[in-house]
Amino acid sequence: MAYARYVPIAKRRAKAEQEVQKLRKKGKKIEPVVVEGHKTARTFWGEAWCKHLEQFSDYANRLPRGRTYVRNGSVFHLAISKGKIEAIVSGSKLYNIDIRITPLSATKWKNVRKQCAGQIGSMLELLQGRLSNHVMEIVTDRNKGLFPKPSEIKLSCGCPDWAEMCKHVAAVLYGIGSRLDHQPELLFLLRNVDHR
Repeated sequence: MAYARYVPIAKRRAKAEQEVQKLRKKGKKIEPVVVEGHKTARTFWGEAWCKHLEQFSDYANRLPRGRTYVRNGSVFHLAISKGKIEAIVSGSKLYNIDIRITPLSATKWKNVRKQCAGQIGSMLELLQGRLSNHVMEIVTDRNKGLFPKPSEIKLSCGCPDWAEMCKHVAAVLYGIGSRLDHQPELLFLLRNVDHR
């Protein structure tokens, strides 16, 4: 079996940047993920997202490579919309990633709201993750909270890796955590619920 010739990260990134510039010229809005330092996420929402992913054995073997990819700037584009994540990740070439998230069921959302009723002082507290331990436990609960379970996540990448979760998809999933650091309201959009 022949392996592809190794191309240094700096060279791959430079080539990827040229490709991304072409997309920008064609009018595509590019939203890169920039991770500063060694932590992928730093706030309550970003860290909670990443910890949630790490709880599932389905993802365990690919997540470390994904962390490396997101930290070294390989996620050139990540856009979150209602139930959908579109991304472009640099590997041996640029790969398009499409992730679909099942909307939070009306029953589950109603239950989360009911359990949190009267315990969140303001929208700002909610978005900044300044919540009581009780509320944090409710919203981050593995089965009953806001974060999707593996069965509610559909993954697709254009790379030749046969695994459902390749390192490019893992990088995007960590990139979501980083994005939630700055825009936590995107979690509610992703799960198709109104945080207000």
